[in-house]
Amino acid sequence: MKKLYTTYVLLLISFTAAAQYGYRDSNRIGINFGINQFTLNTNNFQTKPALGWDAGLSIRGNFYNSWDMVYGIQFSENNFSVATKNNILANEDVNLKLASAQISLQLSYVVVENTLSIEFGPVVQVGGKFKSEYNKENNTISGTTLVVKDIEDISKFNFYPCAGITAGVKHFRLNISYQYGINNMLKNLNTKNLGYDFKGNPGILNGNIILYL
Repeated sequence: MKKLYTTYVLLLISFTAAAQYGYRDSNRIGINFGINQFTLNTNNFQTKPALGWDAGLSIRGNFYNSWDMVYGIQFSENNFSVATKNNILANEDVNLKLASAQISLQLSYVVVENTLSIEFGPVVQVGGKFKSEYNKENNTISGTTLVVKDIEDISKFNFYPCAGITAGVKHFRLNISYQYGINNMLKNLNTKNLGYDFKGNPGILNGNIILYL
């Protein structure tokens, strides 16, 4: 993951250089941080969404007339829970964490200059494995013969269409966005002969504060 993060930082630097060349003084660097709610949509087991955090950088520059272009890199911790039974057969929700990095390229329609805009575009995510709570990786997932550690090694790449709205003032704005994963996040589990046909698509609701320099 460290190598991937380094790659993303280098890509963002490249985007910044391109923005400065194309947009000259009109580009702005944004620092964003906030929370997300991650949902894993699957019929293989019972899940519940939970809150995580986001932090990242973005470059906003003029594109054409009332359109801006926004390049971004974001690091996140996503959380959700899965219904299980522990070693005494009591029901227990186990929290799973996913560390991830995202690169986004968003078109932004400026409704009111420096105040209100609507964004949409693609997001590419690279993540690690699901990480379960300490000493709960051997809990049995409710309704299955699987234990929690069986579902940890998921697919690492995902592609999300994303749409959102940004509002505020020139140097301080709030952004709310939703992204839905097109790829089957659980596809890698189908290579492990676990006896199930796994399919799961993530949905992420983000709420971030953006500080423009």
